[in-house]
Amino acid sequence: MAGILQLLACLGPAICLLPGVTTTQHHAGHNPSLKWLPLQLLWAGLELDAMGQLHIQDEELASTRPGRRLGFLLQHQVPKDLEGAEQQLQELQDQRKGPPLSPWDFEQLLLTGLSCVYRLHAAGEAEERGRWAQVFALLAQETLWDLCKGFCPQDQPPWLGPWASILDTFP
Repeated sequence: MAGILQLLACLGPAICLLPGVTTTQHHAGHNPSLKWLPLQLLWAGLELDAMGQLHIQDEELASTRPGRRLGFLLQHQVPKDLEGAEQQLQELQDQRKGPPLSPWDFEQLLLTGLSCVYRLHAAGEAEERGRWAQVFALLAQETLWDLCKGFCPQDQPPWLGPWASILDTFP
């Protein structure tokens, strides 16, 4: 479990910072608002309510156009349970050999990973926490796969370094 927490500690902030890099350099035809949307709003903090919905804590920031957009995405596009997150993960894995994800799909991938971290911390049972951690780690790997498209040798996975062994610990 210590390895998983280290993975979360390192990959969580990295994934939150990626949209500004990836949407401008990795995906052509990006929407400039994507550059600051996740980072600015995520610094304000999110909260997971009793119904399993993620909300921006700063009400003033949440009322802005980008805040309302992020709120919509969190409520309507990001899976709210393990089954939904696992289904989205499977769909991403099925698209691995295709072209890079669209900016919309890439943003949804990042927000789903972020949602997994919040749900991991809210999970009551060790088994449930382990499943959320596994989905998060695999979503992080899919993020690296997508970023690697067009840059890495074909069919060669991105190097995960010491984190690769963490993925092997899951059933």
